[in-house]
Amino acid sequence: MEIILFEIALTFYFAAAIVCVLELFKGTKTTSTIMLSLAAVGFAFHTSNIIARYVLSGHIPIANLHEASSFFSWCIVLLFFFLEYRYKLGLLGSFIMPIVFVLMLSSSMLPRKIEPLSPVLQSYWLGVHTVLAFLGDAAFAMAFGIGIMYLTQEHFVKSKHLGGLFQRLPSLQTLDEINYRLITVGFPLLTLAIITGALWAESAWGSYWRWDPKEVWSLITWFIYAVVLHIRLVAGWRGRRAAILSIIGFCVVLFTFFGVNLVLESKHIF
Repeated sequence: MEIILFEIALTFYFAAAIVCVLELFKGTKTTSTIMLSLAAVGFAFHTSNIIARYVLSGHIPIANLHEASSFFSWCIVLLFFFLEYRYKLGLLGSFIMPIVFVLMLSSSMLPRKIEPLSPVLQSYWLGVHTVLAFLGDAAFAMAFGIGIMYLTQEHFVKSKHLGGLFQRLPSLQTLDEINYRLITVGFPLLTLAIITGALWAESAWGSYWRWDPKEVWSLITWFIYAVVLHIRLVAGWRGRRAAILSIIGFCVVLFTFFGVNLVLESKHIF
């Protein structure tokens, strides 16, 4: 049953992503409503899938790469709906839903078997540490999308193409402010995730830090966003520079999430 729920969610996310791409070329209130409706239905089935896996496994379903990628996607969609409700940005889905679909598609290609947790994962730290990390990464994913939107809008401004897509994108100032707010949300969440991860490692292995590749790249990610905030507050880097840094930061997040497990040996499974 949980597999069927996942496949239905994937299908609706795919449909939403297609509508989002079409909306870039000719968007109307109707296409926006269709996109949001498709994403909402997909999110409902996705939520049901996560609940079903929780019931079957007895723990929060983030214990392997399939579950982790799925839960990461779920967090991004959750934050997407919050921003859409809070700011009504318009076209935000066109820059976010394709990312969600790719993550879900990647998740669908990974082993889905529900297995018992290893002894080291049987801890309350599993939920605390990982949920903080996923929510922080979701905020960075949204900042990535906003950064792409900023660079797109800036291109239209500089080229003086002030019709069509330009009129449907938020102002540069609005995008810059939201980008900053997202990073100020994601950074403390990532900080707490690293701290709780260290506490978990100490209780499990007797050491707060073991220089595992996943730990190292998480720290690199933390430093990147620390630099983003520092140079914004101290050096006054805003706009284009901040957008580019948020894009680079999320690329590092993706490498930390997927790349480390694919090209490096890590004791972390996600």
